[in-house]
Amino acid sequence: MTPARVEVLVEPFRENDPGPHVTAAVDALEAADLVTDMGPFATTAIGDLDQVIRAVTALLRESFASGADAIQVRVERTD
Repeated sequence: MTPARVEVLVEPFRENDPGPHVTAAVDALEAADLVTDMGPFATTAIGDLDQVIRAVTALLRESFASGADAIQVRVERTD
């Protein structure tokens, strides 16, 4: 198992109103059984690298389908 962390910023950004494009991203991370933290500017999640990669693929599809204009993703190994 390779531990990893992903940080995601989904746009458009709306303060205190994440919108369906952001909740779709969070739902995709949680559906992959990642430990997720939705912050004020970005959402982070931790888990196994393979889980993270699968979740990011779903996150991109679902967020764009829900109205995202742009998505920034940063993945890092944490071992």
